[in-house]
Amino acid sequence: MLDELRQMAIFAKTVEQGSFRGAAQALRISPSVVSHHIAQLEDRLGTTLLYRSTRKISLTEDGARLLKQAQIMVRAAEAGLDDLSDRGSVLSGVIRIAMPAVLSQSVVVDRIVAFAKDHTKIRLEFHFSDALQDIIGGGYDLAIRMGNMRDSALKMRKLNEFQRVVVASADYAATLPEITHPDGLGGLDWVELRDLPLKPRFRKHGRPAVTIKPNAAHIVNDALALGQMVRAGAGLAVLPDCLVGEDIRQGSLARLLPDWQLDPIGVYVLWPQNAAKSGLGARLVDHLAQFAPGQPKRARAASGR
Repeated sequence: MLDELRQMAIFAKTVEQGSFRGAAQALRISPSVVSHHIAQLEDRLGTTLLYRSTRKISLTEDGARLLKQAQIMVRAAEAGLDDLSDRGSVLSGVIRIAMPAVLSQSVVVDRIVAFAKDHTKIRLEFHFSDALQDIIGGGYDLAIRMGNMRDSALKMRKLNEFQRVVVASADYAATLPEITHPDGLGGLDWVELRDLPLKPRFRKHGRPAVTIKPNAAHIVNDALALGQMVRAGAGLAVLPDCLVGEDIRQGSLARLLPDWQLDPIGVYVLWPQNAAKSGLGARLVDHLAQFAPGQPKRARAASGR
């Protein structure tokens, strides 16, 4: 089939140019190659498409019928190529993104949406799940992930860090004795996120780091549901401050051991190794990377994003 498509394109160009030599010059191949492909196409179809003389060519009836279809094919191919090449100046298309549900209310989403607002022909498709998504198998352009990244065949860039805090509902916290050291948290009721076992490490200036391994009273597979269970009084949990900060300020949640710090959790963007360097995904990565720690913040008007 590919050979026939090539032959039809050469046939259409030959008719357009009016000679084998003209088609050869336009296609940057030799006249003998043009003649060879048209002869093969005629053999394949069992008919004559062109009458030839030393100075000119003319279409047969079958040649005229095939020419219409060949021209439609060539125009469709040219339109497809033009559409892709136009993306350099006007970004358009779909970007499919997999993200943890816990980040659905984070600044990361705000920044992705800001990119789409700057490029109004882009459509975003988000898949929010705290289960690890297969980027290649799922057909995603990008994935946002949290935690310690393992070696991967994917490209990766760190975007940010979120501070984490230990929280409980205000009512639950009021039932607890005074706790001044992480060891005092181990025997309490904890709610754990599935696939992210509890093993928080606490730090305080001038004190050695302390790691505890509490037993989970409840397990849930969604970070937003985890937060809701804590608000309902199910126990303690470790959550990003971006998810519970407002609850703490309003007093519905209490932060335990506020003078101890948990290790922050990294936020990364990952994408396939063979993704186009100038594609939509790469442009979005560049947009997100300008907000990464240590990166200079470029003016929006200057960057065009």
